[in-house]
Amino acid sequence: MSVYVVGHKIPDSDSICGAIALANLKNAIDEPAIAARLGELSPETAFILEKFGFQAPEFKTSYAGEEVFIVDHSELTQAPDDIAEATIVGIVDHHKLGDLTTSTPLECWIRPVGCSNTIIKMMYDFHGVAIPKDIAGIMMCAILSDTVIFKSPTCTTADIKCVEALAKIAGIEDFKELGMDMFKVKSAVQGTPVRDLVMRDFKDFNMNGHLVGIGQLEVIDLSVFDDIKAELATDIAALKAEGGRHSMLLLLTDIMKEGSELLIVSDDATLTERAYGKTTENGRVWLDGVLSRKKQIVPQLQKALA
Repeated sequence: MSVYVVGHKIPDSDSICGAIALANLKNAIDEPAIAARLGELSPETAFILEKFGFQAPEFKTSYAGEEVFIVDHSELTQAPDDIAEATIVGIVDHHKLGDLTTSTPLECWIRPVGCSNTIIKMMYDFHGVAIPKDIAGIMMCAILSDTVIFKSPTCTTADIKCVEALAKIAGIEDFKELGMDMFKVKSAVQGTPVRDLVMRDFKDFNMNGHLVGIGQLEVIDLSVFDDIKAELATDIAALKAEGGRHSMLLLLTDIMKEGSELLIVSDDATLTERAYGKTTENGRVWLDGVLSRKKQIVPQLQKALA
């Protein structure tokens, strides 16, 4: 019986590339595994997979009766809907510990680094398995994406060393140039439906009984949103109502200016003031230096909603 390796709903590059890389490792050590996904590829992820010659992992939403290895999260809200009917055999993650629970012992690799693929590189090293050139390429790109080419406060020395090692294996001389090419793909938003943009990198969180949805769009110039910002604000309000959420946030992140404009709709008008020390104006607030949802947005919200 093969284990399914799968990331979170609305998968990002770390979730998809991590599933492929980890499934490859498991197969190499005679533990049959299949990479899977819970959603469609983002434009960035599609760019990465095409560059290194990969097809998208199997699209699979139901895991009842299956063995599952979770990648890039440990949150019930981000897992397959029927995860309670599956057997979780392992978790690889770099976020806060979520609320997934198991009835049997499992393999856990959880580290405070910038990307799950950094941990997966450690797993390859632990097992003494050589990383194929194409696998090294997608792992490297996932780390560059999650660490915003090392600009994110989540980036660690381990992430940088892993990218350098993976770049050599993949034969990539200028990995920072490739990283910028990836973010240029992310920045091409013209003609994309607003709902698709809001949901491109979106996660739901259960924060002390409050359902909070947080999306993020990382670009190299926030001006790409000038003509559609009002539509984005309208759509997050619609998503809040549709999902019965307490709050909906959308981070518009400028990786060159190293900050984010936050669009928010919430049942709590004082939420941003309590979480970030800044009040919103017309549902918007600029957060200087904020690049990371994981480290600079979620923990503060969790505390404010305690």
